[in-house]
Amino acid sequence: MASSAFTSPNITVIWTAFRDEPPVSSNAKLILTMDGLVLQTEESKHKLIANTTSDEPASFASILDSGNFVLCNDRFDFIWESFNFPTHTIVGGQSLVNGSKLFSSASETNSSTGRFCLEQRDGILVLYPVRDSRQIYWVSKLYWASDRVHGMVNLTPGGILQAGSADATQILARSSYSVKSSNETVIYRATLDFDGILRLYSHHFTSDSNYRADIEWYVLQNQCLVKGFCGFNSFCSNPTNSSTKGECFCFRGFNFINPEMKFLGCYRNFTDEEGCKRKMPAEFYKITSLEISQLGGMAYAKLSVNEKDCSKSCLNDCYCGAAIYANASCSKHKLPLIFAMKYQNVPATLFIKWSSGQANLSTNLSALPIVSKKHGDNKKKLVSVLAACLGSITFLCFLIAISSLLAYKQRVNQYQKLRINSSLGPSQEFIIQSFSTGELERATNGFEEELGRGCFGAVYKGSICEGNKIVAVKRLENPVEEGERKFQAEMAAVRRTHHKNLVRLLGFCMQTSKKLLVYEFMSKGSLENLLSNVESGPIWRDRVRIALDVARGITYLHEECEVQIIHCNINPRNILLDDSLTAKISNFSLAKILMPNQTGIVTGVKGTRGYMSPEWQNSGLITVKSDVYSFGVVVLEIVCCRSNFEVNVSTADVVLLSTWVYNCFIAKELSKLVGEDEEVDLRTLETMVRVGLLCIQDEPNLRPSMKNVILMLEGTMEIPVVPFPILSNFSSNSQTLSSAFTNTD
Repeated sequence: MASSAFTSPNITVIWTAFRDEPPVSSNAKLILTMDGLVLQTEESKHKLIANTTSDEPASFASILDSGNFVLCNDRFDFIWESFNFPTHTIVGGQSLVNGSKLFSSASETNSSTGRFCLEQRDGILVLYPVRDSRQIYWVSKLYWASDRVHGMVNLTPGGILQAGSADATQILARSSYSVKSSNETVIYRATLDFDGILRLYSHHFTSDSNYRADIEWYVLQNQCLVKGFCGFNSFCSNPTNSSTKGECFCFRGFNFINPEMKFLGCYRNFTDEEGCKRKMPAEFYKITSLEISQLGGMAYAKLSVNEKDCSKSCLNDCYCGAAIYANASCSKHKLPLIFAMKYQNVPATLFIKWSSGQANLSTNLSALPIVSKKHGDNKKKLVSVLAACLGSITFLCFLIAISSLLAYKQRVNQYQKLRINSSLGPSQEFIIQSFSTGELERATNGFEEELGRGCFGAVYKGSICEGNKIVAVKRLENPVEEGERKFQAEMAAVRRTHHKNLVRLLGFCMQTSKKLLVYEFMSKGSLENLLSNVESGPIWRDRVRIALDVARGITYLHEECEVQIIHCNINPRNILLDDSLTAKISNFSLAKILMPNQTGIVTGVKGTRGYMSPEWQNSGLITVKSDVYSFGVVVLEIVCCRSNFEVNVSTADVVLLSTWVYNCFIAKELSKLVGEDEEVDLRTLETMVRVGLLCIQDEPNLRPSMKNVILMLEGTMEIPVVPFPILSNFSSNSQTLSSAFTNTD
């Protein structure tokens, strides 16, 4: 089903339902029901196209002159309209609210979802490839308004594309045409075309059935300026210098995935495996140079060498797929190569590595040489050696299994003894005690010594068991409803946990509106205070151990507890330390308990700024990967003994910790992150940095699980290659902070 503007000779589609599904037959029917509009196909399948969101049933459906397809109740009120669910086009009178998106079509003849997206963000339009929202290639003009966050972008019936709010309006595009004849009708539309370019069109209809369509405005003139117009491992170029049409070409050593659809990109026609096994990869590879204007993505290494050494460095590096040389700097890139463009100005040279022919993927298997007898004898010897090794490994595994079984039985016996010894009542170590208000007032001497304060309330030092046990009493001081909610959340989460890296809950009090929780006392205070102490900060060995302690505590919450718990507020202030600097996680007031069938929760509650994952900030979605993100920020703070955001620094690029760490990581200058006089194991330093950068990836699926984080920190699991830095953490924030930093000076 689609709404369209009838033109001659073609039909211009402006809205589509089920655009990614195959077309239905001509025998399909549209049925208006009380619940909405239903599509009935020949296979008797019913698909709900438009459902009513109100309690009132739909009385009729109509397509308005504006092109808006609506469902109405018996009072002619709109209860559903297609204008609220745009696909790739908006027409005159239609608006895009904050967060709305348009998706291009797959091609000029295929209206399914394509490769590019237009998004309205706070009254600003941004364009980016669907596969990577970080790679923005066009942004509309910025307008300033006090309520810009509630701004709208709309196309007026007169052909004006504008962004506006209550107190400001910014014209983005305006039609140059004015209607001069009463017998002519002009309809305007703004469409994100298949090539990723937003264009403003005017359609002219006259009473004598004449018709024409004009392009009034476009965001980009050259298709090659669209990031992702050509796919992986290809580059975009214009057939002639004056042409605005882009054409995709494969780099040498690559073939088109689909020659009929060149924009899909290219694949390598040889394998790296054989070349990288050799001591001299140069015997297997060759280098071809190409003049190029730009190459997207982040280089994994940058060298200050001449052009010849740049080519040689890539040739002998198995990780290098290409190197770009410009301004006496050599940047090496891994595959796939993205957003490459060859334009009129040629400021750089690109070195492409390709096979000299020994391991082409198209090699005919029948042409491979027969293995000689000598090789056969060697193979027999190899099999014998492997058999002996496998036998030894099997025997070793058997011994480990027996040892584990014996250890398990011993632990079972210990638990049985514990139950026998506890026959008169629960063990004091595992019980949560209920206190009265008076008892806790006496325990804290009238809440005299305050240990710390936060948005939840305050923590006081006290003693119980006739003064023999020091405790920390947490008093929630929020408004009644919010305080009750946080109290219940913290009780629900903490009472189910018992782990050496979690602060243990000893008791509670529910007699007053200000709820009280009693925790074990942590003598060394918070990790935040420890890291900020310039004179007596933790030594490197202790910092590594603290990071592992925190990781083990989070892993317990995610995978080992009787219920899965998301802490939602991992930050240095909520990590406490005892006499031996053992780190323990505290403050479960924001914690969420997942049901067995849940993987995440959508919430309007916000955590601590700087430690919240992007998906939590943008959509309110919380998963275990939200805690992983927070842990990544904490790890980088532990490494550098500083907070995530600091203004009182010498240069702007050091303000945001993640940006500084990544820059030092790329430049192989990790020693800058730690003190000059400090004894630091550089291998462990690199491990900590790589794990931290992996944990703060923008995409949740790229973040490791906390269980794997522990394995990587302990050195028993290989650390994946750190992906390109996320835009929100490394690019846009850095630019904004840089500007703010400059203005401050």
